[in-house]
Amino acid sequence: MPPPDSERPVDFPPTEKTRIKRLHQRAHYDRESAYAVLDSGVLCHVGYVIDGQPYVTPTAYWREGDKVYWHGSSASRMLRRVKEGVPVCFTVAMLDGLVLARSGFHHSVNYRSLMAFGQAEAVEDEAEKIRSLDVFIERLTPGRAAEIRPATSQEIKATTLLRMKLDEVAVKIRNGPPVDDEEDYALDVWAGVVPVRTVIGAPQDDPRLKPGLAEPGYLREIRINALDGD
Repeated sequence: MPPPDSERPVDFPPTEKTRIKRLHQRAHYDRESAYAVLDSGVLCHVGYVIDGQPYVTPTAYWREGDKVYWHGSSASRMLRRVKEGVPVCFTVAMLDGLVLARSGFHHSVNYRSLMAFGQAEAVEDEAEKIRSLDVFIERLTPGRAAEIRPATSQEIKATTLLRMKLDEVAVKIRNGPPVDDEEDYALDVWAGVVPVRTVIGAPQDDPRLKPGLAEPGYLREIRINALDGD
């Protein structure tokens, strides 16, 4: 049972956009919860508007301190528009389980989600772009940045890197068993949770891999961490 709302830490004071009104007991406004969701995910969705038309673009992201980063081709319409300082809605979500209740109305899912609002800015300094992109590689595959070919100036120029400070943030989490109407607990219907997990499979060699190259040790670490639930 989560603590009452009044006893939870608040690092991101709710605003008109982030205040969770429905099932507010699932809301969290603290850095620990926000960072835990962000650090568990890889893909985000970035929402923005171009000429009155809303768009939502999925992309990979990473976090450094109180900022989230994402990147892509400098020719990307999304990145060109967002770096102009337009309002952005940044979301991350993970599915943790199917919640099967005794009635269709009370079926649900266990999940962790985050929504943040703000304005993204472009990282223009070449050295800072290289450093931050290495952080992204190291986050996914610790140890790999040191062994791959360094990016060229042309590659860095062709890459747009955006960052957004986490100021207006809301986290919503559901976990646990189904919550049925009291009279339905007597029904002869199975109820419970079917866990959902994202797993990392065995690496598959590039068909053009140079003969004799062994699988890097850090790939085995990634698989071990996945099995441990990290």
